[in-house]
Amino acid sequence: MPMPVPLIERYAARLPVTAKTPRLTLGEGGTPLVRAPGLERETGIAEVWLKIEGANPTGSFKDRGMVMAVAKAVESKATAVLCASTGNTAASAAAYAARASLRCAVILPAGYVAVGKLVQAIAFGAHVVAVKGTFDDALRVVREVGASEDVTIVNSINPYRIDGQKTAAFEIVETFGDAPDALFIPVGNAGNITAYWRGFTEAAADGLAKKRPVMYGFQAEGAAPIVRGAPVEHPETLATAIRIGTPASWQTALAARDESGGAIEAVSDEQIVEAYAFLARVEGVFCEPASAASVAGLRALAQAGRLRGRDRVVCVLTGNGLKDPERARTLAGEVLEVEPSGVAVREAIA
Repeated sequence: MPMPVPLIERYAARLPVTAKTPRLTLGEGGTPLVRAPGLERETGIAEVWLKIEGANPTGSFKDRGMVMAVAKAVESKATAVLCASTGNTAASAAAYAARASLRCAVILPAGYVAVGKLVQAIAFGAHVVAVKGTFDDALRVVREVGASEDVTIVNSINPYRIDGQKTAAFEIVETFGDAPDALFIPVGNAGNITAYWRGFTEAAADGLAKKRPVMYGFQAEGAAPIVRGAPVEHPETLATAIRIGTPASWQTALAARDESGGAIEAVSDEQIVEAYAFLARVEGVFCEPASAASVAGLRALAQAGRLRGRDRVVCVLTGNGLKDPERARTLAGEVLEVEPSGVAVREAIA
């Protein structure tokens, strides 16, 4: 059986790799595009597709960029990697560092990381430190430590992260033979909307796509600095992966919005939870809450009649639902316990 081609190898001509760049891989990339008939019925859009990035090795889109960042760290003879994280970056950095035999330290905002992500970082052997503050505080500390220590920072301020993440746009173009009419994506630190736009732009420039999509990014209402036009000192949202008050890729996200003729808007936690439940119970797709911001935004814009002429759209689902099992548990309600008999079970499920 032929082995999958590593992402670094598959897109070597489109990535800043050299003969000395190790072809590090955990099987990242090649994630499914799944059609969403329930969303098509609800929105009236001809084709709605879900890019399921939770199918990556550590369960999120971060693996695309992290494989590049860690491979380049190895190439530069680094002995350790460092990151600030709301969870997904920590899990990914720890996994790829383990694979590359590098030490890894992750700095987390205390009390604001979903348990599924925290246990991944611990399991992969990372040195985990929680700071009493926000993600923005954690990233500030990482910048300080990274400037004085012999480590490689692997947050999205590392340009190799953006390069790796842009490969998702190439995959979409390869599947459709062109770019979609619009792309809907959650926005936290804003590296991913930056990366997709870069990928679509390069694909169009190289003749792989005839057009570029309109980019629609969505922040949570309580953590919407780009929407407000000012940093949010104390961001609040149940979608912890996008709970960021000062995005590192703010300006490039604005460029993606403006150059594509799109928008970056806010959705409420209530809209996010409703989209999260809809995806699971109607589409059979389980994503983490932050991922559902893209679908919450799609539903809101469709309801407002703002998507006419968008016949094929893609919603990026950035992470797997098992990243936040506590949130998933709230959907279930009480689990009934009954006697082990057919009669009791029939009554319970009636």
